[in-house]
Amino acid sequence: MMKSGEAYMVKMAIAEDDKMYVEQLLEYIHRYEKETGVRIEISTFSDGDEIVEKYKAGFDIILLDIEMPILDGMSAAGEIRKMDPEVVIIFITNMPQYAIHGYSVGALDYILKPPGYFAFSQCLNKAIARMERTTTKYMTISVKGGVQKLEVSQIYYIESQKHNLIFHTAIGEFISTGAMRDTEAALKEFHFCRGNNGYLINLEHVDGIRDGCAIVKGEALLLSRGRKNAFLEELTDYVGEGMR
Repeated sequence: MMKSGEAYMVKMAIAEDDKMYVEQLLEYIHRYEKETGVRIEISTFSDGDEIVEKYKAGFDIILLDIEMPILDGMSAAGEIRKMDPEVVIIFITNMPQYAIHGYSVGALDYILKPPGYFAFSQCLNKAIARMERTTTKYMTISVKGGVQKLEVSQIYYIESQKHNLIFHTAIGEFISTGAMRDTEAALKEFHFCRGNNGYLINLEHVDGIRDGCAIVKGEALLLSRGRKNAFLEELTDYVGEGMR
């Protein structure tokens, strides 16, 4: 599961209203860390509404109690899925007949109360294996009213407009705040290139160059005179890599 010498960090959330079960899960998690060498950063929430309200789309695994007084785990999972398509969700319940409906929110598994360590550790093994098979890269941006998790390969280009950044993606446009240079640095390894001061373009989605513009999903994005040659060189290198 983990290569020798590698540090592995998992960000996990627990949403459970029973403090006794929370303490037991924390004990199991610390035991799992010692046995496997996996480091787990834990955040705890006492109800479904609490994790949904404060959700930052930064967790790898979420343990969700199905029965909670304000917002039940199934409803919370549905809300989380709208913001985060990739996080691994595991239900905690003493009613397995409800847990089997977890497929509707893409749950990986469920743990029966009271949980035993062996069953818990096997479930965690499965969750981490799922994480390791996932090669999709994501970035999280701040948007009005919360955050949005975006699949990097689905970002067509990013437009700088006054103090805002507009992310043009396969699932729509999202307005965020921030500096273009910081976003450019964060996406450097994913073949994004400046076309001019106002555009950061994903080379994966460039269909061609015409009349001094990069054609991205049918849109013509002007290449500035100062950046055109560098853009063409990076595009040529990117296409060449794909052919090797």
